[in-house]
Amino acid sequence: MITNRGIVSHGDNNNLNNNAVGEHARVSVATPSNNNGTPADEEAADERTATWDIGVVTILSEELRSVVDELKLERQKEPGGLHFYRGKHITPESTIHIVATQSQSQGQRSAMAALENLRRHYDPRLWALVGVGGGIHDEHARIGNVIVSTDIVYYENRKINPRGNVRRRGEHRQAPAPVVHAVNAFFTDHGTPARVHGQLSTHATQEFEVYPGVIGSGEAVIADRESDIRSYLTNYHEKVLAVDMEAGGLSQYWQENSIHGAINPGWIVIRGVSDNADEEKGHGYHELAARNAAHILRQLLPYIC
Repeated sequence: MITNRGIVSHGDNNNLNNNAVGEHARVSVATPSNNNGTPADEEAADERTATWDIGVVTILSEELRSVVDELKLERQKEPGGLHFYRGKHITPESTIHIVATQSQSQGQRSAMAALENLRRHYDPRLWALVGVGGGIHDEHARIGNVIVSTDIVYYENRKINPRGNVRRRGEHRQAPAPVVHAVNAFFTDHGTPARVHGQLSTHATQEFEVYPGVIGSGEAVIADRESDIRSYLTNYHEKVLAVDMEAGGLSQYWQENSIHGAINPGWIVIRGVSDNADEEKGHGYHELAARNAAHILRQLLPYIC
């Protein structure tokens, strides 16, 4: 029991700081605060000490711009010259810290390098690959629709036999169970398909549909409805709804990262359908598909984080 009487002071000069008066007086000295700091300074300090909940990888500039606009992220240049976009999203349950980046190029290898940059600088608890993809399912994967995937089929591994006979050897990986449960909860609340108004002003009166599904991933840009890759994927798994060039790298990076002692982040892929992987493939719907995908990312945040 404290029995001192009078004044206890840890102040300095004539400032009446860190003082207590009366019986059992006691002072707990905390780290001094800087009263001259601006809100921007405090925000920057908060971001430096934040635990990053989700790291987003995009491939195209339209994709990154859509994520930045949807989530109100701000650019941050890290030592070494890498640019990231950071911010936070507030839900009734929590504040979610988000960081996004763009890979240097298309493809699995560049996506894995972008993931490593995120891990090294921010170490997020979950990875998200967000952007556009090619639809290969006529009913579900129409242009503007969004596919939310926790299942990836990597189709590039293959054996080439004499006379050009190709035998593909697919690799199938699923996201960790908590992410799958979170996505299931989203569709339980919103229906399957979930129906959402278009995020471009020119499509605001139209609805697009959101489906859970499998993504086929490889290095090929598919612009042929008769492609053997399309046939292989639809025969491999009837719920392969779309294709991209990066999701296989994400699932591979997650697999190889699991050897570390720390908890391995979960992952999710969100693809807006910008074309039908056929002869009419082009860039005309990239903005629409990217905006819709970024919007669904925001809708999913309370579930996956």
